[in-house]
Amino acid sequence: MKRSYYIYNNGILKRKDNSIAFIDEEGIRRYIPIETVDEIYVMSEMDFNTNLINYLSQYNVVVHFFNYYSFYTGSFQPREKLVSGNLLVNQVLHYTDKEKRLTIAKKIIDGASYNIYRNLRYYNGRGKNVQVYMDKIEALRKDIDKCNSINELMGYEGNIRKIYYEAWNIIINQKIDFTKRVKNPPDNMINTLISFVNTLVYTKILGAIYHTQLNPTVSYLHEPGVRRFSLSLDIAEIFKPILADRLIFSLLNKNQINEKSFTKELNYLHLTKEASKRIVEELDQKLQTTIKHKDLNKNVSYEYLMRLECYKLIKHLLEEKEYEPFKIWW
Repeated sequence: MKRSYYIYNNGILKRKDNSIAFIDEEGIRRYIPIETVDEIYVMSEMDFNTNLINYLSQYNVVVHFFNYYSFYTGSFQPREKLVSGNLLVNQVLHYTDKEKRLTIAKKIIDGASYNIYRNLRYYNGRGKNVQVYMDKIEALRKDIDKCNSINELMGYEGNIRKIYYEAWNIIINQKIDFTKRVKNPPDNMINTLISFVNTLVYTKILGAIYHTQLNPTVSYLHEPGVRRFSLSLDIAEIFKPILADRLIFSLLNKNQINEKSFTKELNYLHLTKEASKRIVEELDQKLQTTIKHKDLNKNVSYEYLMRLECYKLIKHLLEEKEYEPFKIWW
């Protein structure tokens, strides 16, 4: 079974026969059979050559790069092998047609906001009184379908998330002054966690898209732009409440992440290597967890749910079946 590999130590990556060899700064070698590799996360300084890149491309291995501060800097994707001119034409047409684009964007926000609501409902039933926030979000959700533009829709999304974040101080047991989302740079523990975990979810979505015929740069909610895979941002909106937010709540409430998990440098907090490792381990464990899919009538992993979301979007773009976003049903 293929899996993601995370490399935190500085060193060299190279091809060695039918494996990837990692040599750390002390000269210790570790070998990874190429058949087991889905993605590689480089969380350190790494040297490699074109021989390795060609080898990774041959096996469709995606590589994600993070800097010293655990900030995502980019991804290497091999040349696309799953290509479809017909799908690409339809993907672009659904972007250029205002109504078709808005329809997909509304579906995305409907799914994302529903999963946000379900997060609040989960904790409300476990002694965290967040009913007032649930009521406000439910009222806003009723007006999503009335939006006449992407900008108006993004405004509703922003208001829903603002209300949602206001409830976090009630959900989270640790005393952290979190009142609003701050990104550049993140100014406290929660904002740092949100930035890092959201990025991990984004890269997981990007990997899922790569294994389909979708083009990751053509999106509907987020504006397509230069140097970003905006379709990953679209689909990530649906899964962030389920994967990123639930993970953050769990890590903080179990005290697996606390003040000691961060260091302050250049006027902002960043995660220690140990904390980053803990987060990726917990996320990977969650992604491999399976649930009984109500439509497929079989067990599927959370990771595969992302791939299924891409397939559903493809069917919508080809006008085979209307797209319905993933919503928590349990």
